[in-house]
Order: sequence, then structure tokens, then C-alpha cells
Amino acid sequence: MRTLKHFLAAGAFCLLPAMAPGQALDPALLTKPLGDAWPTYSGDYSGKRYSSLQQINAGNVKTMTLAWMSKFTAGPGTDSGARRGRFSPAPLIVGGEGTAEAGAGTFSGGTNIRASILQVNGILYLSTPDNAWAADARDGHELWHYFWKTKGGTHIGNRGLGMWGNWLYMETPDDFLVCLDAATGKERWHKQIADFNLQYFSTMAPIVIGNHILIGTGNDLDEPGYVQSRDPETGEVQWTWYSVPTKKGDLGLETWGSLDGARHGAGNVWIPGSYDPETHLYIFGTGNPSPAYTNPPSRAGDNLYTCSIVAVNVDTGKMAWYYQFNPHDTHDWDSTETPILVDGNFNGKPRKMVVHADRNGYFYTLDRLTGEHLVTNKFSIAANWAKGLNDKGQPVRDPAKDSTVPGSLVSPNNGGAANWPPPAYSPDTGLFYVPAAETYAMYYLTETDPRGAMGLGGKDEVGLASSGYVTAIDYKTGKVAWRHRYPGTAGGLGNGMLTTAGKLLFTGDAGGNLVAYNAANGNIVWHSHIGQVSNAPETYMLDGHQYILVAAGDSLFAFTLY
Repeated sequence: MRTLKHFLAAGAFCLLPAMAPGQALDPALLTKPLGDAWPTYSGDYSGKRYSSLQQINAGNVKTMTLAWMSKFTAGPGTDSGARRGRFSPAPLIVGGEGTAEAGAGTFSGGTNIRASILQVNGILYLSTPDNAWAADARDGHELWHYFWKTKGGTHIGNRGLGMWGNWLYMETPDDFLVCLDAATGKERWHKQIADFNLQYFSTMAPIVIGNHILIGTGNDLDEPGYVQSRDPETGEVQWTWYSVPTKKGDLGLETWGSLDGARHGAGNVWIPGSYDPETHLYIFGTGNPSPAYTNPPSRAGDNLYTCSIVAVNVDTGKMAWYYQFNPHDTHDWDSTETPILVDGNFNGKPRKMVVHADRNGYFYTLDRLTGEHLVTNKFSIAANWAKGLNDKGQPVRDPAKDSTVPGSLVSPNNGGAANWPPPAYSPDTGLFYVPAAETYAMYYLTETDPRGAMGLGGKDEVGLASSGYVTAIDYKTGKVAWRHRYPGTAGGLGNGMLTTAGKLLFTGDAGGNLVAYNAANGNIVWHSHIGQVSNAPETYMLDGHQYILVAAGDSLFAFTLY
């Protein structure tokens, strides 16, 4: 049991003076090993979500306790900071091109923080759809709140903010890129990044690389996906790379049944990638083709570059290489999860690699410089949709496991064996960590005309079984090193991972706990029940104290050692 003394001691950290908001981000932080700050979506460019901090470690984590908790409320006219009696109400800044009526329905589900949270110079920067905040990293009190008046659209989530100098960047569900002053939250400009009338919606955390702001969009219909680079000063387009062919002569067109099928083939990019400073390659995953569940003649072939990992030169937007994880996907198993860059040994020799656990239930290791395939192995025990592997290491789809009129028993289900929640990698253990699900579902084809059912082909899915796991995978073989099952049968894909030099792995479980595992063997060494964890845990160092930061719905929780 925690005594009052424990909580008074933890609360003492909150009495330190707050740092002035908006100190500029030093771009050198983005190329260094992850330490005191958390300056970009994955902490650093590698995607590993591995922190060099080790003040909190396997030996002392049992004494970790709550330092502070703070609630945030999305929407206009809110004032989270005022609830903490010693603070003045935080300024509310309003922008956007919509109306109050258009956005009125977007707050009915409450605030749900799913984003990665930046921590730069003692300030936290967080977001939900249409909202951004700055908060003091010492005690969580709100410094400013920006609210975007939306035109509407899909408010499924927001993955976080990007930062360049003293400016922040946010995508909005109605397809704008917004630039804010980090010190005040005031809007500098906003630029349209996709056509809202074509059903695009934008959730990705912008990634800042040099003088490039990299963005992407989602679309549940059939518009082409793309990655785009914008000028951080003006927001103007620098280059655009489409994930499907859009005109005659485009690479990959031969893998589609027709040009019209290709240019309406989707492949949207809605999760940030990773970056290799040595090669100037931005490496990211692409979404599924459309229609997702049927096989019209226009979709004959592998359907490049959907369900792939792609390496693009960040300065030119030209593709250097690709590897397709899931040729001719028929289950909506996109490959957008952030890839992880690993420098390690492979077959006894040093090698630069990319590792990825796909929604289709298979784990892959690739050469980072060339895209050469090195490893494919199932990490999902239940996955039954493929006949085997071809000579490229790609699973060979079994047509009997497509959606059919009488129904097909398929694993994984639509959610996949892995999904967008961030995986992690520890160079201390050589293990890749991912929230994974073992699931079965019946897939029924209910609309045989691919033009029906919003272009998705018409599928009904009946879930039959589900269980969730923290899964650790050896990148050299693709074999599972250990798995820890979440309690109950609800399963689920968890919420993302954090590893540290303290030999720890942090993540949430299906029971509403933040859990610390021994990264080497998966043994639980600490936990705290905070409610359903909604984002991937992070860590930072401030005033000599290491904090573990995580969100549960509308609240942030920061833990530190007593």
C-alpha cells in the first residue's frame, strides 16, 4: 500500500518552477540517441522507441510512483489548467475553416489521447483531432490550447505533432496542415493537403527532416495514397510521391489490371515512417489496395506499391527501393506500422536492416540499403490465410481464405495480428517488441459488385475468438523469443511499446494497467492500474528525474521514482 508520505514526496516534484514555453527544438536532437527529450513521433528517427535513460531500471522500478496526473478536454471553451487552483486559465486559440455546427458532433466520444507526445525543453506538446496543447512537463498543467474548427470528416484519431525550431505542425481530419507557434499556440498558417470532398482524412504525425515536413493522409474509399514534403516556413509543396500508379508510364502499372484500377487503388500512408540520415532515405509503410475484399479485373496482379515498405530520398521524393509484404491484399491488411531501423549482426556480419511485423501475421527483416529480403517468419500462431512463401519471402495468398458468399474462416481478422500501435526494439536484448493479437473471424462476401459498399467490395465479418499478447521477436530469425498474454479473452492489439537502457519494456495491457516487463524474459516487474491506456508510453529526463509518461483517454499520467 502507498502511504501519504509516498504521494507527498512524489508531489514535491510538481512544486518546481515551470520553464517558459516554446524554447526552440535543437535539430541535432533528432539524430542523436534518444535521451532527455522526446522530440519526434518515435523519439528519434530510428523508430526503435528505445531510450538511453536508465535511472528507472529493472532493479528499482518497483519503487516507481505517480508524480502527477492531468486531464485535457477537447473542444472550444475548455480550460484544463484552471482546474489546478494555483494556475491561471490557459489561453484558448481558435482557428479553422469550419463552423461550430460542423464540429459539434466530434466531441461526443470525449477526449482520447492516442498521439505520441513531444517533450522539448520541459514542455509537453500533445494533440487529439482538432486540438493541440502545450503543458508543463513537471506537473502537467496546461499552458495553451489550440482548437481547430473543423469542416467535419473522420475523427478516428490524431497521431501527434511535428516540431521544427519553435514551430509545431498538426494535420486535421478535414485535411489541413496547421503551423503553430510553440511558445503561444497561435496559428502562423494553414494549408490544404488533400481534397476533403474526395473523402480524404488526415491523422498522421508530421515528421520533420531538415527543411522537409513529411505528411500523409488516409482514405477509406479509392483515392490514391501519397507522401508529401512541405516547406516548413511556408507550407508549400516540395514533392509528392504516390503509392499507386496514376498515369501511363508510372512504375508498377504492370501490376494492376488497368490504369483506372491503379489510380483508384488507395495505398494510403497514415502512420509516420523512419529516417536513415546516412542514406537520406525516408522509409515508411503503405496501406491496402481498394476495393479491399473483392477481385475485380482492374485489380489483377500484385498491386504495387500497396502493403509495402518504401524507401524514398527525402530531398528528391524519388523511390530508392521497395518490398511488398502482402501482394494483392484481400483482407484490408495494410502495412503502415512504423518500420524500425536496426544496426546489428546478421549471419555473422554487421548489417544495416529494417524490421517490421505486418498486420498479416508475418515478421520481416530487410536490408536497409537495398531492400533485399533477409527473413520472413510467422509471429502469429493462428494465421492461416497463406499457402506458404514464394522465392521473395512473400506469403502466397490462399483464395479460399478471401471473403466468400458462404463464409471463410480466416486468421487474422480485419484488425490484423499487428496494427498501427508503435512497436519497439532494444539493442540490449536484440529483440523486437510488438502488441500482437491471435484472432479468428468468418469473412462473408455480401456485395459482389466492387462498385458497391463504398468501393470496399462488400464484406461482413463475424469475430469468433481473440487473445492479445506482448510479443518479443528475434530479428535474425523472425522467431518469437517470448510472449506474455494479456488477461481475459477480449484480446486486442494494445497501444504501443517503449524500451529503455534500464532493461525495461513498458506498455499497457487489456485490463487497464500500465505494465513494466523485464525486456529479456517478459516477467512483469511493476504495474499500475490507470484505466485503458490509449497511447504508447514514453520517457524523458527533467531536473534530474526520469519520468514515464502515458495517456489513458483524456488524462496524462507521469511516473517517477520515489
